[in-house]
Amino acid sequence: MATLFQALGIGIPLVKSLEVQMKRIYRAMQVTSPGTLELVERAIPTPGAGEVLIEVDACGICGADAKDIEGPDTNGRLPRVPGHEVVGRIASIGRGTPGRWKIGQRVGVGRLGGHCNECDPCRSGQFQLCTNQPVVGVTCDGGYAEMMIARNTGLVSIPDELTAEEAAPILCAGLATFNALKKCGAEAGDVVAIIGIGGLGHMALQYARKMGFKVIAVGRGDDIADDARSLGAYDYINAAKENAVERLQSLGGAKAVVSTIGDLQMVSALMPGIAAQGRLVVLGIGKDPLTVSSGSLVGGERSVLGSITGSPFENEKTLDFSVLVGVRPLFETMPFEQATRAFEKMKSGDVKFRVVLTMEKNDASQ
Repeated sequence: MATLFQALGIGIPLVKSLEVQMKRIYRAMQVTSPGTLELVERAIPTPGAGEVLIEVDACGICGADAKDIEGPDTNGRLPRVPGHEVVGRIASIGRGTPGRWKIGQRVGVGRLGGHCNECDPCRSGQFQLCTNQPVVGVTCDGGYAEMMIARNTGLVSIPDELTAEEAAPILCAGLATFNALKKCGAEAGDVVAIIGIGGLGHMALQYARKMGFKVIAVGRGDDIADDARSLGAYDYINAAKENAVERLQSLGGAKAVVSTIGDLQMVSALMPGIAAQGRLVVLGIGKDPLTVSSGSLVGGERSVLGSITGSPFENEKTLDFSVLVGVRPLFETMPFEQATRAFEKMKSGDVKFRVVLTMEKNDASQ
C-alpha cells in the first residue's frame, strides 16, 4: 500500500493518517444504572467547535467518583462515562480551537471541564467558578475510556517529566490540596495540620512540607503514622486515642487546618486547635453540616474557607511545582477494563493511596 501511495505522490505520512481515520470505535466503561459499570463499544465522536478528541493514556480514580457511579443524576444523564483525572494525547481538533493545542500533544483534563468565557465569574477572571462549564464524569463523559471529547478551555498541558500515571492524580487530588495550601494563610515555619491521610491527604502532606510548613498529620489509627511521617509530616496525631486539640495547642495552635475528609464532626471538634487568626480550609464534603462556634470565630478572628479544585492554569502550576520539588502521588495501576474492581478497591481503602486506570493500545478497537 505504501508503494502505491508513493507512486501517486501521496507519501507515507498520509498513509498513517488514513490508518488512524480507519479507526471507528473505542471502548468505554460507562454507568448504565446507579452502581453499575459496563464495558461497551462506541463510535468515535468528532470534536465540535472549540473541542478536541483525546486518546486517553491513563485516568485516576477519585473518591468523588463514588457519587458519579453509585448515585448519579439519572435525569437524562445516563449512560455516562466517569473519571476526571484524565491524561492522554490530542487525536483530533475541532474548528475554532486555539493554535496552542496540537495533534499529538500531551494534555490532561480535571474535574472542571472548561470555562465558558461569558458568565460573570469568567469575566472577572474566576474561571474555576464558571457557571456554564461541564463537570467531567457528571454532565459530560470522562476518562474511563479509550477516547473522550473535551473543551479546549479545560485542557491542561502535561510536563514531559511526568508519566501519564503520575500526572493523572495530580489533576484533581494534587490541584485541590496545592490550591488549598496556597489559600490557607500560613507562612513558612507555621504549624499546618492536615486532617485525613488518604488520596488527597498524602498529596497535601508532601506539598505542605515542600512549602516550608511544620506539618502535623491527623488521622484515626496507628497504621498510617509511618506513612504520614515519610510523606513529610513533622508528627502524627491519632485522633482516636489522643486529644488532638491539646496536641495542636501545645504547638501554639495550627495556623491552618486543611480538611480532606467527609467526617465533619471530627473537623468541627478540631476547631479549638486553630491558632488566633488561623484558618480552616475545607476540601472534604460530608453529609452532615459543619458546626462552628461563633465565639471561636469572633474571639480568635478565625475563619473558615471552602476551596474548589482550580482552573487549568492553576493545574499547570501544580504540575510544574510537583516536578520542581519532586512531589509524586503514590498509586497502583490497573487496566481500565477492570474499572469495577479498581473502583471497589478504592472504596474499601485497601490502596496506598490512589488507583490509576491504564489503557492498553491494541487492534480490538479498530
